[in-house]
Amino acid sequence: MKPVPFTVKGTIVTTTSISSTRSPLRLRAKWRVVDIVVASVVGVAIGLVYFAWDQVYVPATAPLEAALPGLQSITYGIWLVAGVLGALIVRKPGAAIFVEVLAATVEGLLGAKWGLLTLEGGFVQGLGAELVFLVFVYANWRVFVAVLAGAASGLGMAVNDLTLWYAGASQGFASAYAICAVVSGAVIAGLGSWLLVRALARTGALSRFASGRSAAAAN
Repeated sequence: MKPVPFTVKGTIVTTTSISSTRSPLRLRAKWRVVDIVVASVVGVAIGLVYFAWDQVYVPATAPLEAALPGLQSITYGIWLVAGVLGALIVRKPGAAIFVEVLAATVEGLLGAKWGLLTLEGGFVQGLGAELVFLVFVYANWRVFVAVLAGAASGLGMAVNDLTLWYAGASQGFASAYAICAVVSGAVIAGLGSWLLVRALARTGALSRFASGRSAAAAN
């Protein structure tokens, strides 16, 4: 297409220059087939991990809950990994929600005791991470962004759980539960996922993704 010049406050601009300015954002937003496939594989795999954790989390966290009611959520970041990890790998808008909800779907189909609310929880948790990546316009994938995304996912989980499952809980319990959930999300889902992506990049498994190339170059 022939560039069409026009003037904006004395500056000559062409349609070609506008197109080239927008193209990086368009490229970040466009999902490839490989993005969908890998995001789906990650969602299913983490969904299996979620279901396995469902079977043992009550006895595993009982000592923590006995020591301080609400402290048990310090381990719940395990349920937040899918969204952050999926987004860090494929680096596309919507990836955090897609992968987290898919993982929750697998978890639910395998028999999670929360039924359809498993999907609702997955959406809320994925949304928390998604909003952080959105704030950075899906252009910054550094460790501090991953940690913030994990923390936001943990906050979403805490608000959701305290509303649905612990309505009427004491202020002390709610505060401990929320703080521990945010910390767990930041460390396990945020930092943990970022480190996992770097480890996968070293193997060459992510060579078709910008996440793999940038992580490999940093090693």
